[in-house]
Amino acid sequence: MQHGFIKVAAVTPEIKVGDVFYNAKQICKGIDEAENNGAKIIVFPELCLTGYTCQDLFLQETLLAAAKAGLGQIVEYSDGIDALIFVGLPYEVSGRLYNVAAVINCGELVGFVPKVNIPSHGEFGERRYFASGNTQPEVVEFDGEEVPFGANLLFESDAIAGLKVAAEVCEDLWVSDTVSASHAAAGASVIVNLAASSEAVGKADYRRLLVRAASGKQICGYVFASAGEGESTQDIVFGGHNLIAECGKLLAQTKVFENGAVYADLDIHKICSERRRNTTFAQGDKDAYMTIPVALVMQETELVQIPRRLVFVPEDAAERAQRCEEILMIQANGLRKRLEHIGAKKAVIGISGGLDSTLALLVVAKAFDMLGTKREDMTAVTMPCFGTTDRTYDNACKLSRTLGATLLEVDIKKSVRQHFEDIGQDENCHDVTYENAQARERTQVLMDIANQQGAIVIGTGDLSELVLGWATYNGDHMSMYGVNGDVPKTLVRHLVRHYADTCGDEVLAGVLLDVLDTPVSPELLPPKDGEIAQKTEDLVGPYELHDFFLYHMLRYGFAPDKIYRLATLAFSGEYDGEVILKWLKTFYKRFFSQQFKRSCLPDGPKVGSVGVSPRGDLRMPSDASARIWLETLSDM
Repeated sequence: MQHGFIKVAAVTPEIKVGDVFYNAKQICKGIDEAENNGAKIIVFPELCLTGYTCQDLFLQETLLAAAKAGLGQIVEYSDGIDALIFVGLPYEVSGRLYNVAAVINCGELVGFVPKVNIPSHGEFGERRYFASGNTQPEVVEFDGEEVPFGANLLFESDAIAGLKVAAEVCEDLWVSDTVSASHAAAGASVIVNLAASSEAVGKADYRRLLVRAASGKQICGYVFASAGEGESTQDIVFGGHNLIAECGKLLAQTKVFENGAVYADLDIHKICSERRRNTTFAQGDKDAYMTIPVALVMQETELVQIPRRLVFVPEDAAERAQRCEEILMIQANGLRKRLEHIGAKKAVIGISGGLDSTLALLVVAKAFDMLGTKREDMTAVTMPCFGTTDRTYDNACKLSRTLGATLLEVDIKKSVRQHFEDIGQDENCHDVTYENAQARERTQVLMDIANQQGAIVIGTGDLSELVLGWATYNGDHMSMYGVNGDVPKTLVRHLVRHYADTCGDEVLAGVLLDVLDTPVSPELLPPKDGEIAQKTEDLVGPYELHDFFLYHMLRYGFAPDKIYRLATLAFSGEYDGEVILKWLKTFYKRFFSQQFKRSCLPDGPKVGSVGVSPRGDLRMPSDASARIWLETLSDM
């Protein structure tokens, strides 16, 4: 539960319809299994204590009395179990029968949540037996104790800040005005659903969609436990399809027709962060709810889901290809609109033979094709200087020619040397002035050529570089429109790879693959034996780490120690903790010290949910201190 994580379980026990005490034993067995797996929220299906398909047996006093006794057994059994447990059963109040979720915590019955929406269509005929549950809480009696009864109950634990759990029962999710919407608006960060969702062709897909949508729309964790094969009788078949989702993403599910348990780690801090940043998230009537404190022990959760390394890149090949195509279209359409608006017929781009400028030129070509503009009106300028290698130079030239751009070579050595002479810079002193003078000279060349042609300069710098400030101020930092500014370095690679795989041109694909195989470098220092001497990742750290850091910091606002924990899990076997900590400290130092460069970025298309545009995703003071972030890491 440290860092906001809590393990949850949806459990479908083996039951026998009508055999309450057998079912109670199976539920206790499921509680044991879930507890042994570290679950702190354990959810069982609707009416699982008796069986959902009891039909007119629900009208039998014997069954109702057994259900009450069976619940008492489960409550007693839960004493000493550190979990919040939800069990479905029929329960009578003031002569009316309700379909309820009994809520159990450490040997105490802490609440009854009744089903609000009672279906009576198709195979469902619950109105014959059950009344619609009240929302406003009241108090009922169970085994001589007073117990809150009502849909509007929130179960809160101080083990995790922001952890509030609410329940709904099956149909309450399937209606247009869902009960969970009110729960979430009142502050519930986790919604559990005790369900008996029967199977039919296509229903599993729809069920998945509903659960994902509920967790996304309500910005919450959603735990759905459904009745299994033991319920199947007469015309109805149940499959025990259990699902766990968080903020629109399906975290885990069981196979249909395989009774059992499914586990997932919900991140309460992430949920709270998403709600903070979403200013239109509904705020409901909290006064209409009763909040019940529950006891959970604070401890570190052993995570089921290991975080993905490449957080910006989909793992599934088909999804990845679709994402790449979508991003290329966003980039190209953004540029197309800018060119149309200002009436520019030409574009100028500095081409180095590296990844970023390669992607930018591909985007320009795509935008020109959309406009019906001749590709020769793209001017690709290669500007060799002290650090340029034959490999990158050749790739820059081949790429430009293959794409049909007009290639222009401007050797800047002479002008940079003149500049060194003018300012008294020793050419043998390979300091930051030596490097940045080249970058700024290149930008000046591009701007002036653009003026000559009535064109605009296309920026090539990517999101990862901007986050780290790895750009020369008023050098490669500046352009008239930056197409890559919202694309992280790890994703740049996949965009170029996708283009190589789908372009249908063997020559172009060959050039792109060689660019992908070239080390990332600004090439501002002289080569060693003809090879690149200056490798960016040796200087600032691996981009896959920095992209991981920036995603979890900017997207969710996670604390440094939590990001460190996630990174050590994600990159286990590739980087040890000491290396990750070193580059994480570098990340924070550079992120805070380099904001002044991001405060004056040129326009560029927004691509994803993480960005640093001063007009959109990141509005940050240029002179903020990183001290409290770095202090979090000082004792690690």
